[in-house]
Amino acid sequence: MDRLTDSVEAEVLKEDGEAGLLRQQAPREQLDEIDRLFAEKVFDLNGPVVHFPIRHHSPACSRHLLKTFEAYRPDIVLIEGPESGTPLIPVLADAATQAPVSLYYGFEDENGRGACYYPLLDYSPEYAAIRAAAARGIPARFIDLDVRGRAEAAEEGGKASAQDEALLAGSAFIGRLCRSSGARSFDELWERAFEVGGLRRETPEFVRSVFAYCTLSRMTYSPETLRSEGDLDREARMRAHIAEARAQFGRVLVVTGGFHTYGLIVGEAESGQADSEERSGAACGRSAGSSGSPRPSREGGHVRKSIYPMVYTFEEADRLNGYASGMPHVGYYDRVWTLLQGGEASPYERAGLELLARLGRDLRSEDEAASTSDGIEAFALLQGLAALRGKSQGGAYELTDAVTAAFIKGERTRTSDKPLEKLLTLMTGDRIGSVAPNEFAVPIVEDFKARAAACRLNLRSTGRHRRILEPYAKPAHREASRLLHCAEFLGTEFARKESGPDWAARKDMNLVREIWTYSYSSRVEARLIENSIYGGTVAAAAEAKLVEQLDAVPDHHSGEAARRLLQALTMGLESLAARLFERLENALRRDGSFLSLCETLDALERILSHRRLLGVKDEVRLNRLADEAYAAAVSRLPGLGGLHPDDQPKAVEGLKLLHMHAAERGSRRDSGADEQFRDRLGELLAMPTLAPRLEGAAIAVLVRLGERESGEIARRARAYLLGTTDQALKSAEYLQGVFALARDALMQDDALIADLSLLLERLPHEEFLRLLPELRLAFTFFTPPETSRIATKVAALHGIPAARLELPAVDERTLLAAKRLDQAIREELASWKLEPEPKSDSRA
Repeated sequence: MDRLTDSVEAEVLKEDGEAGLLRQQAPREQLDEIDRLFAEKVFDLNGPVVHFPIRHHSPACSRHLLKTFEAYRPDIVLIEGPESGTPLIPVLADAATQAPVSLYYGFEDENGRGACYYPLLDYSPEYAAIRAAAARGIPARFIDLDVRGRAEAAEEGGKASAQDEALLAGSAFIGRLCRSSGARSFDELWERAFEVGGLRRETPEFVRSVFAYCTLSRMTYSPETLRSEGDLDREARMRAHIAEARAQFGRVLVVTGGFHTYGLIVGEAESGQADSEERSGAACGRSAGSSGSPRPSREGGHVRKSIYPMVYTFEEADRLNGYASGMPHVGYYDRVWTLLQGGEASPYERAGLELLARLGRDLRSEDEAASTSDGIEAFALLQGLAALRGKSQGGAYELTDAVTAAFIKGERTRTSDKPLEKLLTLMTGDRIGSVAPNEFAVPIVEDFKARAAACRLNLRSTGRHRRILEPYAKPAHREASRLLHCAEFLGTEFARKESGPDWAARKDMNLVREIWTYSYSSRVEARLIENSIYGGTVAAAAEAKLVEQLDAVPDHHSGEAARRLLQALTMGLESLAARLFERLENALRRDGSFLSLCETLDALERILSHRRLLGVKDEVRLNRLADEAYAAAVSRLPGLGGLHPDDQPKAVEGLKLLHMHAAERGSRRDSGADEQFRDRLGELLAMPTLAPRLEGAAIAVLVRLGERESGEIARRARAYLLGTTDQALKSAEYLQGVFALARDALMQDDALIADLSLLLERLPHEEFLRLLPELRLAFTFFTPPETSRIATKVAALHGIPAARLELPAVDERTLLAAKRLDQAIREELASWKLEPEPKSDSRA
């Protein structure tokens, strides 16, 4: 008992007389039982089973685990991990696989779909066990459930970890230890007790402390809590695997999270239920490497599951970036592990020195104030803080504290925090792993990597990369653009277009370059794997997904079909485009919506304008479809009389599009369609219920086509401007329709400007405020030079210099102050029985 107590206390507490803490936290009988279990059932190197409790991604645990392999020489190693992943262990052990990597486990049942990640780093104890087993030629198996309680987080859209340590880190026992030892967090406490302190200890004593530490944390939870979290079901399944291994092998090494070790050796009594094949298998399917048929899901239905090896990144593995298990600062601890493996006596001190040197160089390269003396001072602080805190070497927390003190001058702000932010980035690292070629590789992932390599996209490092493409001029850039558009459509989160033509929204179509930013990570691979249900290549998946989306659209929506056609062409799906042309032809003949038909015509015009870039060769067919869409839209013009106000801006754009089509392509087409366009516009104008905005657009088109005199625009405007108040308030909408197609009508008619000015002068203040927003919107159609010309005419109309209109307006505060001053002067004059001069009526 005393040996256990002293061992744990010596590592987790300061040397200042707090030796009685553990005795205050747990009864002596409980501590005696932990000590007995460790000696008899956990770490008996002469027994048939040895349990090695770990913390995920702990270099110290990995170091002592490798020593345990040498001392125990097991016949098989069992590892906490999804049991369906056992066939993938040879891939993970392959020398061509470079960490960080992960197992991606996806599942779907009647309750929905989800995914879990099982990351592995070079210094992860699980990965150390896999490699050690491979080096010794002994089998290794994963023994955990595939689906567990915590996987529900993934079903809610989160990124779930299969190694969640929330219960360990959040236990009341850990909280008390942190407060007593002065540690600011569980991670700082762990580093002090086990990562740095564990380097000087013998393996049995180290394992003893980890077991006691984790067991006392576990004992703060009730069996009901453990059951609701899924831990008891998981441990029941692990015990079944251990029993199976004991029947086949003489020496079994079990590597699991320390939180579970106690449950594995006394779990039957703790759970209150006997283990059985039925119980342990009921929550999940059988391991891919074991006999038996798939088991039902946790809700009683069949689970459709898949598991693949995939690349991972340091950034994703870092717990500070949202990862729920293991230690933070993965790049830093990876360097510590490398130094440990190389025989470095002071790996933490050496890693800290290297990081400080790189930090200084990087800050100076960015013109930050960071001198060599700052680095020297930070290293001295690192050593001094370690000594003050009773550590043989300064770890991650001494390093960050030293940089904060030495590099940040004055008060901490977002600007002055740059050295600390840079240090944390360096401590995270930017490495991305690789997976050896294997039979489990997902075809769509391999296809994406091959196409990305052909397009010279960087998939070897994390961080946002930038790529400028010229798809019009360079065929290779065109292929890269198509791949990036496919990745964006599939929702892979791989790339985002920062600049360039927006085909869907018809914006920036004058741009000939595309600027993309992209970043590769396991999340991208996960999204690709999720899309593998659509096809084995990126193009096939994009094609099938696009067809699925289009199948959900009614057959008569030609506008949606045209947008999908344009989308397919931007992604380079030419085989699908041929089928979509037929779909579009059928939809055109059924579509009765003016707005939808105009959308179709707009998309077809864009395809025609950029047909070389989009790879369209059948120009004749395109022109025929565009003419059909034009004629169909013209025939629906009378239906605009009762259009909803929300749809009127789109209808104005549709009229503008029809006018442009008639003007640009009328010479090669039978004039009958254009005659019908004029006739239908005339019918539209004759409708008494026609909205003012549509009236303005229709008359503007007819004037442009030469069917009406230009003066009719002004005459109709005056009917609004000089009419009743209700009519005057509709004048802005009428002008919006006119200016959308013929804004020169105002530029060429000074009388119309005068009438508009008169309206603004005679409107009451409340009505003026109602009119102002719509009127401002109407004038947004003018360019800045045109607005200046109108302002000059308005100034001349009122007999004032145009420059006066450019003077800043008097703000409300100044006006109120002037009003108070005026009132005070009047009161003072009145007290002297003097009268102020009457106000001048002059406008000047």
